[in-house]
Amino acid sequence: PGTGKSVLAKAVATEVDAQFFSISAADITSKWIGVGEKNVKELFVQAREKDNSIIFIDEIDSIAGTRGSEGKSESSKNILTQLLVQLEGVGNDNSKVLFLAATNTPWSLDSAILRRLQKRVYIPLPDPVARETLFRLKLGDTPHNLTQIDFKILAQKADSYSGSDISNVVQDALMQPVRVLQKTMKFKKVQVEEIIPEEKDQKDAKKEE
Repeated sequence: PGTGKSVLAKAVATEVDAQFFSISAADITSKWIGVGEKNVKELFVQAREKDNSIIFIDEIDSIAGTRGSEGKSESSKNILTQLLVQLEGVGNDNSKVLFLAATNTPWSLDSAILRRLQKRVYIPLPDPVARETLFRLKLGDTPHNLTQIDFKILAQKADSYSGSDISNVVQDALMQPVRVLQKTMKFKKVQVEEIIPEEKDQKDAKKEE
């Protein structure tokens, strides 16, 4: 999770200048009988109307899990059947439609959907160089005093972190000044006209007054 599967799918659509249909299981499924299958069919109909289009279904395992598995509803089975029919393209032209899907549990997918998804790409966790680059990208233009060595240390300490994890770490660090401000009782002005919070409790602040 969080390795950038969805971002990669969007990048593919941008590179080939195609209409991008990003769908989740929640967009397809419905509590009403037959609506889920209709949504799948309508999705492919709209995609075929475009010159070039990409259909991307995230977390496809939620609708394309192994049939016959425990907890698999009849509605989910019907949705999967309709998806297989549309992918087969019988009576329809799918030559301008590229189908992409992402999952964190490929072993749970139905064998029929696996046969239709012949090209499979494993997206691993970022290596040290990629993690270092991600830290730099997530910081962006935010002022900081981190050195090249600091970034390398961060990359080493973030072993087994995904891109999403690194993003959360950076966001949490950027919020630290706000947390300090919430506890601050007194401020002082420095030469560069920046306001720096001082972490002092109320008792110390009263003494200085």
